[in-house]
Amino acid sequence: MTPSERRQQLLEVLCLRRHDTYSNLAREFGVSERTICRDVAVLMCAYPIETVCGRFGGGVRVLNGYYCYHKSSVHKTLTPKQTALLRRLRKQLQGNDFDTINSILVQFAP
Repeated sequence: MTPSERRQQLLEVLCLRRHDTYSNLAREFGVSERTICRDVAVLMCAYPIETVCGRFGGGVRVLNGYYCYHKSSVHKTLTPKQTALLRRLRKQLQGNDFDTINSILVQFAP
């Protein structure tokens, strides 16, 4: 596996799990923790990923609201009827609910 392939798989794993430790990722990918650190540094330049300090909660995580799609998954979209309903409903929302419905529309509306 090339470094770019490993980084793509690492990104997909993080998008699914949302948070993991360097040691666990190194074990899973069969590389050193330092290699995972370098891979994460490269990914942080292009994706919303951050490192987290802490004895038990430390590691790397993907920021809320970001999801990537895997090659093996089928990208589903909302129907026009579903999209119209969400757009009507969002007019009644504020704050986090408004942001959440917008993120759904951005990710799944045609």
